[in-house]
Amino acid sequence: MTTNNIREWLQERPEIESVFACVCDLNGAMRGKRLPIEKAKAIMDDGLRLPLSVLSVDIWGEDIENNELVFETGDSDGICDYTGRPIVMVNWTSRPSALVMFWMSTEDGGPFPGDPRHALSNIVQRYKALGLTPVVATELEFYLCDPREAQPRPPCSPVTGKRLDSDGALSLDELQHFDEFLNDVYDACHEQGIPADAAISENGAGQFEINMVHVADPLQAADDAVLFKRLVRGIARKHGMAATFMAKPYGDRSGSGFHVHFSLVDENGVNLFDNGGEEGTPLMLNAVAGLLETMQENTLTFAPHQNSYRRLLPGAHAPTGVAWGYENRTAAIRIPGGSPKARRIEHRVAGADANPYLVLSSILGGALIGIEQKMEPCAPIEGDAYSQKLDHLPLDWATAIQAFRRGKHVQDVFSRRLQTMLVECKMQELKRFTRYVTDFEYDSYLESV
Repeated sequence: MTTNNIREWLQERPEIESVFACVCDLNGAMRGKRLPIEKAKAIMDDGLRLPLSVLSVDIWGEDIENNELVFETGDSDGICDYTGRPIVMVNWTSRPSALVMFWMSTEDGGPFPGDPRHALSNIVQRYKALGLTPVVATELEFYLCDPREAQPRPPCSPVTGKRLDSDGALSLDELQHFDEFLNDVYDACHEQGIPADAAISENGAGQFEINMVHVADPLQAADDAVLFKRLVRGIARKHGMAATFMAKPYGDRSGSGFHVHFSLVDENGVNLFDNGGEEGTPLMLNAVAGLLETMQENTLTFAPHQNSYRRLLPGAHAPTGVAWGYENRTAAIRIPGGSPKARRIEHRVAGADANPYLVLSSILGGALIGIEQKMEPCAPIEGDAYSQKLDHLPLDWATAIQAFRRGKHVQDVFSRRLQTMLVECKMQELKRFTRYVTDFEYDSYLESV
């Protein structure tokens, strides 16, 4: 969408009074400004100035102490440039508004290397130089919950008024009970150009998954995921509920994942993972090997928060071992069955709480390393991966931070700037979490030890 198209789009919607101009930070949160509609044309032509450091604030929106970026640049501004993503309507607010996605450049006009969207763009350009295009689809899980409680509780059915109290895997009744909410989600996806596909009731009470159609543009796929998370939360509030993409909001229920499917096509649109059979091409196996090689050091991008590691506990039905397999959902990397024409890789590690730009950068970047270095994977796993002795992912946040800090291939995927920013951000968050003592710790230890 060009700036002229945007002017026309806004003129056709005189009810819009304000525009949100946003960039996406390391945690996947949108940050920016609300502007009156008459300022929209100016920001499209001239860009928007925000501190470069806004991309590295912690999950509470606080500046990073001793931020290397601040010391090196004097906390200088960056230029927020229009990404080209079509402007989107936001109609779950009290008055209709619009949202425009930007990404960060430096004062000299070059892309800011700490911007997560630029990280993904760099990977896409490297594929393009090889004549390859990743075709990507995402699957995002989330929970609806009661917003009146400090801790999450399942919502009440809009049909029966009864609180959900059991897991409803693939339940048609649960889908139908929340039909009005889901209809509004699909309407908003259509309005925002998000290619939403199938919806299912997942394994937890009030848990849903909505899949996206495959697109031959990883930046669009990541934009779609960021916008989707935002609209689901907004529409849930409109319906008197809350929506959470926490990886593990309930200790005794299923976690929420962010599964990514991808294949590679050549300049003629031919799927280069399809060899006519079930095993896939050597190129696909190179990609699998690269994903296995980089999985442990990139776990921080798949599991970026303290809560993320509750989902990745052994036995919690999420991948914990470095393994791949054919049609095996217990493996971190799954090669789905079906027609060879649709041969693809499914990456099952990331939680729904992860930043889509960083997730796709890690996945596509890891696969690219395997392709460039012609890596060969270990044998595919058979049976239950959870019960087998495998190299495992970092089982706690601190270990994952250090693995990302020291990773052999991390700077083959991400800039040193982004690597440092993410480590500093996560170290600050970790330190703050360690200062808080939980009620369960008091109950267990206060008068017992």
